Amino acid sequence: MAETLMHALQCDSYGGGAAALKHVEVPIPTPNKDEMLLKLDAISLNPVDWKIQEGVLRPFLPRKFPCIPASDVAGEVVKVGPGVTNFKAGDKVVATLHHFTGGGLAEYAVAKENLTVARSPEVSAAEGAGLPVAGLTAHQALTQAAGVKLDGSGQQVNLLITAASGGVGHYAVQLAKLGNTHVTATCGARNLDFVKSLGARGS
Repeated sequence: MAETLMHALQCDSYGGGAAALKHVEVPIPTPNKDEMLLKLDAISLNPVDWKIQEGVLRPFLPRKFPCIPASDVAGEVVKVGPGVTNFKAGDKVVATLHHFTGGGLAEYAVAKENLTVARSPEVSAAEGAGLPVAGLTAHQALTQAAGVKLDGSGQQVNLLITAASGGVGHYAVQLAKLGNTHVTATCGARNLDFVKSLGARGS
């Protein structure tokens, strides 16, 4: 790879919202052990991203300034570091970057192998990038808090999923239907048909 610099959006301090993001050129990161360099095709922003920038999680996040925000990404593997065995250059993947490091608002980012999955051809980069934080939040809420067994083997439960057309909600409805559940959902009137199409009974 001939390039040594990449374009990115970077913030130098807490606060300021989108206006505080600066267009910069910074060195392309190098993958270390168990890491991969990704050329990013899409990223998604989550509430935690603006909370970090606004200082809600100070002094823990970000670890240092300047920082490149965002953690949910989709892209193509460009280079693998030592110890990476499940991916190779050219693979299309979805990854979540650690909130300590961020790095999503850039042309390239380094991802841990154990926080990366292959992206199926039928899933677009944009769809894939929207999955990690929202999908994992829905998964944890169902399997850990509600005790739903996604293989359908558990006792039947009735679930109420609020904001079912939102980022976490629409994943929760779909995952819940894999289990032995009866799903009732709430959403705005304009999204009722969408939520019903996912398998919920709207209210």
